[in-house]
Amino acid sequence: MSTTERTRLDQPRAPRRSLMPEYDPEAFGRVSEKIARFLGTGRFIVWMTVVIVLWLLWNTFGPAALRFDEYPFIFLTLMLSLQASYAAPLILLAQNRQDDRDRVNLEQDRKQNERSIADTEYLTREIAALRMGLGEVATRDWIRSEFQDLLKELEGRTAAGERSAER
Repeated sequence: MSTTERTRLDQPRAPRRSLMPEYDPEAFGRVSEKIARFLGTGRFIVWMTVVIVLWLLWNTFGPAALRFDEYPFIFLTLMLSLQASYAAPLILLAQNRQDDRDRVNLEQDRKQNERSIADTEYLTREIAALRMGLGEVATRDWIRSEFQDLLKELEGRTAAGERSAER
């Protein structure tokens, strides 16, 4: 065993080759969502109805040599069953992807609500602290009333001093 072939334990192994085909699950999911969205529209129902009606008309009234699905329309039944067998898993896959997105959005909303509640609680505490602080701060009206009281007291003392000076 040479040094270049030796396995290093401090590095991950190279991925093994697989016989299964590789695909991008995200791309497959996006395509399946597009198909599922189309299957859930009125346009799909109209087109499906048109195709079935044309199928039935052609195989009922068309030239006998060109009819490809005679009356009990077994090929049509097979085609509709095949379409349904692919549509159901695609719709379920699209729903699962939507559930995952909804779960992520719900988690983000929950975190945002927690932050909003924390901010609101903080602001509530700050407002309460300001109110308590304002209780200790002299307001304009309080200072005005104190000045008026002092002015009355000075006027009273001045009047009392003038009376005592007159005597």
